[in-house]
Amino acid sequence: MSTAKVVPEGYHSVQPYLIFKRTGEAIDFYTKAFGAKERLRMAGKDGRIGHAEIEIGDSCLMMADENASFEAFSVEHFGGSPVSLMVYVADCDAMYKQALAAGATSTREPADQPYGDRMAGVKDPFGYFWYLGTRIKGMTKEELEQLM
Repeated sequence: MSTAKVVPEGYHSVQPYLIFKRTGEAIDFYTKAFGAKERLRMAGKDGRIGHAEIEIGDSCLMMADENASFEAFSVEHFGGSPVSLMVYVADCDAMYKQALAAGATSTREPADQPYGDRMAGVKDPFGYFWYLGTRIKGMTKEELEQLM
């Protein structure tokens, strides 16, 4: 029986895994837009990235270039994505401006929300939607349920 941890150090039980046509460009963008740190890049002799990992805050985002043999396709292949990512940051207004400066487009200007977060939204150049949030007020489960 293995003595390895079920969840490796530095990972969570669930990691998003995004597919791109140009993973290297995505890594560069996320570094500029969200302050991501590159953990790992596994490129083949042809330069195609078979697997890469970046860290945003305390979370790992896994990514790779498209690979039809694995039915792994980018947002462009499908003409859009149903996937959105939510990131809690210290200052959503500053991160929103940083993401726009890096090349994201605005989908939601920063605003206080009734559920206790200040939220903003951007679409990255690769077609994924990102919500940027900063907790401004702690709320109980009961208070949140009453909002509905």
